[in-house]
Amino acid sequence: MQTIDLAETTLRELNSTLQAQRESTNQTAWTIENPRGGHAVAVGLDAPIEVIVKGSTGYYCAGMNKQATVRVEGSAGPGVAENMMSGSVVIDGDASQYAGATGRGGLLVIKGNAASRCGISMKGIDIVVHGNIGHMSAFMAQAGNLVVLGDAGDALGDSLYEARLFVRGKVKSLGADCIEKEMRPEHLEILRDLLQRAGADAKPEEFKRYGSARQLYNFHIDNAY
Repeated sequence: MQTIDLAETTLRELNSTLQAQRESTNQTAWTIENPRGGHAVAVGLDAPIEVIVKGSTGYYCAGMNKQATVRVEGSAGPGVAENMMSGSVVIDGDASQYAGATGRGGLLVIKGNAASRCGISMKGIDIVVHGNIGHMSAFMAQAGNLVVLGDAGDALGDSLYEARLFVRGKVKSLGADCIEKEMRPEHLEILRDLLQRAGADAKPEEFKRYGSARQLYNFHIDNAY
């Protein structure tokens, strides 16, 4: 286990060290101490390493992650796991706005609540939130799965494309072109797998599925102003 203390090491040095790891590295386990709410902690990783952050982080923690497993033993600021490609990111606490934005792959798990625009423009990432999510979540979501064990705020799934949204709690309102859809056996299997991987204590049958009505795919004269 390699330990880096951000009270003694600069953020640039930390990220350069982690980004230098490759497939053949023997240094597969890292601990980051004293993050002190710092921004851009553990970004741009591209190796099958495990990174544990001992505390809360600021903006864009674990952004652009590939292959690595990152765990934050605290909360995360805006844009956690932004543009994530693969691997996994786990936040033990809460996440601020636009968690998982534009993510293309991998798994983001938020053990607490997520603020507004969770999963905005997601493009293949899987996101599991154990608590609630804020307004405009999954706005323009294109692909992937967003799972919410709690409640969802206003305008869920506004202008989304083919992403699948699963919510166990209440949805305050649905966004433009987002509707409730049938939960078929294949969706239950997808959900069961995601809940298991995220360590979530819930049954797939407790959720409702939401998706695109596909009415925004084509031009309608009544929508022109």
